[in-house]
Amino acid sequence: MFPFRSSLNASTLFPYKLNVIEQIAIAGEAGYEGIELWVSGIESYIEGGGTAAEIREALAKHSVAFVNAIAFFKWADQDDAIREEAFVQAERELRMLADLGCVAAAAPPFGDVANVSLTDMGRHFARLSALGREIGIDVYLEFWGRASQLSRVDQALEVIRASELTDAQVLLDPFHMYTGGSTVEDLKGLQGSQIGIMHANDYPASPSRETITDAERVFPGEGIAPSKEIAETLYAAGYRGYLSVELFIADFGSQTALETAAKGLQTLKETYQVAGE
Repeated sequence: MFPFRSSLNASTLFPYKLNVIEQIAIAGEAGYEGIELWVSGIESYIEGGGTAAEIREALAKHSVAFVNAIAFFKWADQDDAIREEAFVQAERELRMLADLGCVAAAAPPFGDVANVSLTDMGRHFARLSALGREIGIDVYLEFWGRASQLSRVDQALEVIRASELTDAQVLLDPFHMYTGGSTVEDLKGLQGSQIGIMHANDYPASPSRETITDAERVFPGEGIAPSKEIAETLYAAGYRGYLSVELFIADFGSQTALETAAKGLQTLKETYQVAGE
């Protein structure tokens, strides 16, 4: 059975150069329950004359929940001035997202974080989370496999401990687990309530772990990721939230956007099956 909820990360549709309204429509037509939109895409749509009301209407029309936003603010940068600017940016973007009905935004280790301790990162994340909650939106701590700091599951857990937040949540991603050296065993330190969302993707055996890039991600089940073990571990932890298909494939050939989205949903549900009770 597939005990999770399905989401589409808009990055999967980037080759089709769709605006956010079109991305939402494709997600809904393909059968996804949720979508992750990028702040950059939302801002481009509004700057081009679109409105927040139109985005809200599209989400309602296609019965798609806005489950998370992909944002880039330097909330943990080692430079105090840059970090303060990032919090101004974060407040602006989080307010915009909350107005659209978005429930969360990703907080990856964006910026100069090489010399930032996990303890300090936890303190900055606590501040960012407090800002989000004041606005009415959660912030999910994201690790990046190639980041100079916060590149593994265990480091994300350390940041959460340092934040002293009892309800902090992380964003998980098989590709970043792979490139950062995290294992399924590392996931067993998480309870389901500590997981905000899980990106779903896969990766081939070649290129190597040291050289593989985001563009070489593949659909769930088409690579060597331990997807079955990940699914079982998430399920055992009590997680029943969203798995969001996130690819960065540059060209899908003759495949239409709807066909790509539908394939993503099919492979997601097939790959992340768990044994029934």
